[in-house]
Order: sequence, then C-alpha cells, then structure tokens
Amino acid sequence: MKLTIERAALLKSLNHVQSVVERRNTIPILSNVLLEAADGKLSLTATDMDIAVVEKVDAEIETAGATTAPAHTLYDIVRKLPDGAQVNLDATGEGQLVLQAGRSRFTLQTLATDDFPVMTGGDMPHEFTLTSSEAKLLIDRTRFAISTEETRYYLNGIYMHVNADASPAVLRAVATDGHRLARVEIAAPDGASGMPGVIVPRKTVQELRKLIDETDSEIQVALSETKVRYSFGNIILTSKLIDGTFPDYERVIPSNNDKLMQADVKSFAEAVDRVSTISTEKGRLIKISIAPGSMTLSASSQDHGTAREEVAIDYSAETIEIGFNSRYLLDIASLIESGSAEFVMADPSSPTIVRDAEDASALYVLMPMRV
Repeated sequence: MKLTIERAALLKSLNHVQSVVERRNTIPILSNVLLEAADGKLSLTATDMDIAVVEKVDAEIETAGATTAPAHTLYDIVRKLPDGAQVNLDATGEGQLVLQAGRSRFTLQTLATDDFPVMTGGDMPHEFTLTSSEAKLLIDRTRFAISTEETRYYLNGIYMHVNADASPAVLRAVATDGHRLARVEIAAPDGASGMPGVIVPRKTVQELRKLIDETDSEIQVALSETKVRYSFGNIILTSKLIDGTFPDYERVIPSNNDKLMQADVKSFAEAVDRVSTISTEKGRLIKISIAPGSMTLSASSQDHGTAREEVAIDYSAETIEIGFNSRYLLDIASLIESGSAEFVMADPSSPTIVRDAEDASALYVLMPMRV
C-alpha cells in the first residue's frame, strides 16, 4: 500500500474513527486502525468489538493494499504535522508503515490485517431515514438520563421504539437512571413501523452524536434485534445493541398529578444554580416551597451555611414543599427552549412531570428527594 493524502483530510477521518479505540486493550489488534487503499479512496476502520466506524476519504493511491497501524499514535502524529502538509503512507515493507510529510519521517509497527476483526451487520430488515436534526433531538433530550450503573445494564442506553397507538405513529427515545426519565418523540419515519424496540448503548450514542455534529446529511438507519447501522456521508457506524429488556417506563409517568406550575426557565435555572452553591456535593438537595405567585428555593449545609431565593411563578393550587437534586433540575432546564417550563406535581413524595410549555414532543419525569 502506497498513497498520498492531505493532512487535514486524514486528520479529520482519524479523529472520527480513533475515538472508538479504547486506550487500554488486552487484544493488540484492537488498538489499531485498519487502512485500506483502493480506487482513489483510503478507508479507515476502527472497532472495539461492540462498535465499528468506517470512513472513506479521497487519496492519491499509488499502490492499492491494506495494513493496520496504532490508532492513537497515528492520530497524534498527523495532528502534530503542519497545516497543508501532504502525507505519504507506505506499507510496502514487511510489518512497518512509513509516514513522511516534509522533513518528518515516522516508522510504525503494523499488525496483520487478517487479525483485524470484521464486524458485519448481517441482515438488517428494518430501514428508515432520519434528518441530522431529528437524530440530534432524540439524543440530546434523552442521553443525560442514561444510567451509568453497570449492574442495571439494560438502562445503559437509549430505548428506541415506535408507539403505534399514537395517531399518527411516533418514534420514541427514552432513557432513565431510576432518578429521572426523559422521553422524546418525533413522527415515525417511513419504514420504522415494524421495528423492534431496541436499546442503543451509551458509547454508541456518544460516538454517533459526535459524528453527526459535522454533517447535515440524512442518516440511513438499518437495524435488527441485535445490531444497528447508521450511514451518512462517507461514514458507517455499526453497533451491537444491548441484549436486555427495557422496563415498562409508562408506569413511571404519573397520570394523576394535578398541581401545575409555570416558571420562566432562565430565571428558575439561574436561581437553582446560585442556591445549589451551598448544597452538599453528595445529594445536591435543593428545597422548593411553592405557593401562589412565587416559589422559594433554599439549601443548607453544615459546612457552608444556608441560601434562599424567591422566583416569580404562575401557580394557583395549594402550597407544596418538595425537594430535588439541583443537578437534575439544571440538566432538564437546559433542554427547554421556549423559555417557559411546566412542572406538574401531586405531592412531595410522588414523581414530578417537567416539560416545555410550548413543545409537547419531550417529557421529563423527576423523582423528588426527601426534604
């Protein structure tokens, strides 16, 4: 394999694929990126056996071929080369990749391409298309609630399914960690109606979100009960799905909450942020006393003292005192774009619904803390 490629193009593609590669690997080949040159394209592939990212980029191919090279090392070298450099890659020697750019020359040890695991998607019978803005919406409004508790592995991702009972049908993304729940929905794309409910792992969600940040292309989604594939531009991301059953989240969403409060989300979030400075790191408890016309936010700590602030609200039900984790409140507030947040409560010990007053597509459920 012998080729020449622009430094900027190579760096961009390496940046996309190398983030999948774990820093510490017990299997040496998984630390490498697979480089394949043919037909005017350089194809780069990286995998951790659960996710595989493939990207093709234009290059001047002198000799077609393939090799593997240490992903992070290669990325660091190319990142440190001067802007505008032409990078020559030569893997015609045995077990080595020679990289030259200007007066710089590096020789990297390679591993056999036959050892590189190929993650085939297999048969993926369900296919549909998302716009990049739809994909960002589904991810951004749910990923903060993904659980990081490994023992409840079935909560370590976003649950995607079609709710055919809605009219028209909707594609839903749901995440929960047991303390909060996020649910967002869009109109079900053509082809999605028969898809199984699937749990997309947290790492896959993170990698996909980084990749679609740089594209306006439509995203072709193909999935089976065990794998999902996202294709857009010159990139293909394939991932295993979490093999588990997502809990019946509908049971967590309260239906009898009768106390409605509306607040300016910017004023509310700023007040929560200020008052929470006092709350202890462990629980981040903030107490909210809600009465007609105003709410009082307060926090106290043996080490730091007390804090108290009032915020004007629209509320006409009876007075209620409820506690929340301030970090969770700020996470949800950051996703409300209309400027007005609705809180629908029942009592201090029951889950509270939070939503954007002008956008019904997203709904958040927050478990209160004991005051």
